[in-house]
Amino acid sequence: MSLHYSVLASGSTGNALYIESEQTRLLVDAGLTGKAMLALFDQIHRSPEKIDGLFVTHEHSDHIKGVGIMARKYNIPLYANEKTWAAMEAKIGKIDPALKFLWEVGEVKQFGDIEVESFNVSHDAADPMFFQFAHEGKRLAHITDTGYVSDRMKGVIRGADAYIFEANHDIGMLQMGHYPWSVKRRILGDYGHVSNEDAAIAMSEVLDDRTKRIHMAHLSKDNNMKELARMSVSQTLASRDVDLSKIQLLDTDPVIPTPLLKL
Repeated sequence: MSLHYSVLASGSTGNALYIESEQTRLLVDAGLTGKAMLALFDQIHRSPEKIDGLFVTHEHSDHIKGVGIMARKYNIPLYANEKTWAAMEAKIGKIDPALKFLWEVGEVKQFGDIEVESFNVSHDAADPMFFQFAHEGKRLAHITDTGYVSDRMKGVIRGADAYIFEANHDIGMLQMGHYPWSVKRRILGDYGHVSNEDAAIAMSEVLDDRTKRIHMAHLSKDNNMKELARMSVSQTLASRDVDLSKIQLLDTDPVIPTPLLKL
């Protein structure tokens, strides 16, 4: 069986990613309520009861809102690095010590027939990290919640078959919007979120002939739109000589999961 995945939810209100192979079922973040998470699983005809591990990227509420209830209700092992555990423990409620696992940045772990590599991003959290998944020669790279994409990050994710890549905001919309300047400065800074254009520039530097699919993720509900993100990303990629005839640019949504896609 190939690697399959669904971006269950993506955006400022909640985030979750599901990955499966013949042997293994994994979940990255659970940023919605337990009830909402179950509804997302129902939409892709899967059950959270079979999940082998839940990986936490960082402690912000749109990534951990349902972590505690999911772990307790379905007896799911939780994986996070030491600083993230310290930052989120009081927020997710009591967790059985048998379900608590440390996973430090840069470690590669094997879960059944899926190899998973963690890597740092630049965000205003305790120690944020994201993941790359490999199975039978195919790779899925997941990177959001970063103020910029460093050369080190690019080195880790270069040449993946598919990307879930942050395209958080349109700079003009953000600058003209209603957010206080302190919030705008945070979003635009090195520990905030990448814009549509900056995301596309980074994408152009990691894509290769293997890449077939890019999901534009973690769009701001106030400072972006799906159509605008798609247009900005495609125009920037084209200006950097990326052949878009061979790559799908796909939307994600805060409440509607993508279909279960084969890598």
